[in-house]
Formats: sequence, structure tokens, C-alpha cells
Amino acid sequence: MANITYIEASGQSTTINLPDGWSLMQGATTNGIDGILGECGGSCACATCHCYVDESRLGDIAPASENELAMLENVAAERRPNSRLACQIKASPKLEGLIISLPAVQE
Repeated sequence: MANITYIEASGQSTTINLPDGWSLMQGATTNGIDGILGECGGSCACATCHCYVDESRLGDIAPASENELAMLENVAAERRPNSRLACQIKASPKLEGLIISLPAVQE
């Protein structure tokens, strides 16, 4: 399990203890975090779970797949070097304490 902190566009911060294997999108949608829609249900087909990963922790996350990189071309908010899709990041003990920020818009 890993404690993941979500920072909504409003500044509201929520920390959730996610079971191993859960995507950060699942954690957000299951716990009512405002700012992640996850319209495709986590199949990397909509880009409505765009998030900004704490840059100091990018090395703890597997690199984005070609499919994820293609979907990141369609994000509604500014794409940054630390932009990722929350459906593609799985919780594990290695991600303990990870902080992600959510953009103001997803679509």
C-alpha cells in the first residue's frame, strides 16, 4: 500500500492509502477526488485523468508507454514535462508519499 496525496486545482489536499495495484485514477474516483474524471474507466483512451507528478519522483514511476504519450497529446490543460495519466500509474510501496497535482480542466 502507498499513501498518495492528491492536490486539487482548488488547493485542497487529500491523502489516500491505496492498495497495491490500484491506479491513481481508481483511488481518486473511488474517494471522490475532484479533478479526475476517468471517463474511459482506466483504459488509456480519454486523457481525463491527466495529472502532474511531483518532478522529484518521476524516476519512481515506469516511463509512459507510446499509447499514453499519444493520449497526452489530447489533454485539455497545459501539458508539462511531468504530465501523466493517473490511470497508468499503479500504487506500490515504492510510491509511498507521492504527490500529484490535478489541473483545473480535464475536458
